[in-house]
Amino acid sequence: MNGHDTIALEKQYVVQTYPRAPFVLTHGEGVIVYDAGGKPYLDFVAGIAVNALGHADPEIGQVIAEQAGRLIHTCNLYHTAPQAELARDLCAKSFADRVYFCNSGAEAIEAAIKFARKAARVRYGPGKTGVVAFHGAFHGRTMGALALTAREKYQAPYRPLMPDVTFAPFNDAEAAARVIGPDTCAVFVEPIQGEGGINPAQPAFLQALRALCDRYGAFLVFDEVQCGMGRSGHLWAHEPGGVTPDMMALAKPLAGGLPIGATLVTEAVASTLEVGDHGSTFAGGPLVTRVAQVVLARVSAPAFLAHVREVGGYLMDELRALKSPHIKEGARRGADGRRRAWRRGDQAGPCRV
Repeated sequence: MNGHDTIALEKQYVVQTYPRAPFVLTHGEGVIVYDAGGKPYLDFVAGIAVNALGHADPEIGQVIAEQAGRLIHTCNLYHTAPQAELARDLCAKSFADRVYFCNSGAEAIEAAIKFARKAARVRYGPGKTGVVAFHGAFHGRTMGALALTAREKYQAPYRPLMPDVTFAPFNDAEAAARVIGPDTCAVFVEPIQGEGGINPAQPAFLQALRALCDRYGAFLVFDEVQCGMGRSGHLWAHEPGGVTPDMMALAKPLAGGLPIGATLVTEAVASTLEVGDHGSTFAGGPLVTRVAQVVLARVSAPAFLAHVREVGGYLMDELRALKSPHIKEGARRGADGRRRAWRRGDQAGPCRV
């Protein structure tokens, strides 16, 4: 089947919720993908921040083949070693005591919403259901996650959404203090906003959120679905801020292209959950968790993270050298985690075009 036929089939049979590029991708290697005509493309999209190890990584391919030949799916009524080992590894490399597995970032956020509501009810009784999120955030498209995503174009067709959600300006601690209170059960924030414009949370802002959550008995939830797993040059994007959350949502690059999500939680959250409180048929299957073990081990290696920082610095230097009018603003994090801004011709850092 040629590329034109594939595009025609997609337009006829697939629900049209994406504006697709006018070519058909057939294979890739490293950071290059190829279309049906053999034309190469430098893949800056990376599957929307998913392909952390690039395309056709030999080790990932080998692990997939080996595990697929042993056991692909069992459901969560049975134990498998890859799931238990991945949970152990995630906890060892983070603040968390336990992990809930799911299949996507939106599902990880949904789980965090449910866990926060349940834990607040157990600890404080009914009524403590408020959730605070921030303008510019993107937390997902399912109904609970969508309620935390203050985008009119996303929300308008699906109202009424989940109630008891309040929004505040990002990086405004005083505004956050006005909306976080005794009825708040959770505060959701991206340490680096993605769709909102690559906006890093200021360390003082995250520290203020931590203090407000502690004051009112609310759970601080970091959404690192897009900014986590090494993309910032640290394993977790919140590390430079020196703030520890109660929960953290992960997904995108965790299994190198296979669908997985994870909600990392402290024991204070996990201890309020019981059998039957949440679940998923496909979550944490042995194939995807075995691959995720390999991805996590490689991405968390100090040399890998140092290379991310090195390549990121090189990219910013080269973008700066372009002196392009299309590069509107950029920022980088210093060793202290502070955001240092530049505008055309100033200091190098992640850019907005």
